[in-house]
Amino acid sequence: MNIKIRDKAPEFTGTAENGEKISLADFKGKKVVLFFYPKDMTLNCTIEACNLRDKHFELREKGIEIIGISAGNEQRLEEFKDMYDLPFPLIADTDKTIINTYGVWGSKRLIGIPFKASQRTTVLIDELGRVEAIIEKVRSGSHTQQILELTNKYQ
Repeated sequence: MNIKIRDKAPEFTGTAENGEKISLADFKGKKVVLFFYPKDMTLNCTIEACNLRDKHFELREKGIEIIGISAGNEQRLEEFKDMYDLPFPLIADTDKTIINTYGVWGSKRLIGIPFKASQRTTVLIDELGRVEAIIEKVRSGSHTQQILELTNKYQ
């Protein structure tokens, strides 16, 4: 992990699933949840994204914006977003610039076979653009609850 709590969150600009450019600066003055996930349409990534979708209204009521970031391409992210009716942008970080800046690229294992992928990690950024919390042990099915517990802790 390249960032720590209380660090200024690294700025970025990425391309969303619809081709729109999205920058962290677009959310100045707002709380932001960056959720990094390994791959669209896989079981845990889908559970996590749908949990955030189902609780999106509750997060927005707390002033929290959500941005998903994956190494997948725009077309794949658009299919994922459409299939699960996700109400937040998904950034296609195919060159892994944002993923590497935040330090969430690393080794994983699937049925004992090692490979490199984005680590399932969530970064909470406060209204001043500082890292408020980092969740490295994401519970996909109750991820919103993890986020809300942390944001309530820092209010």
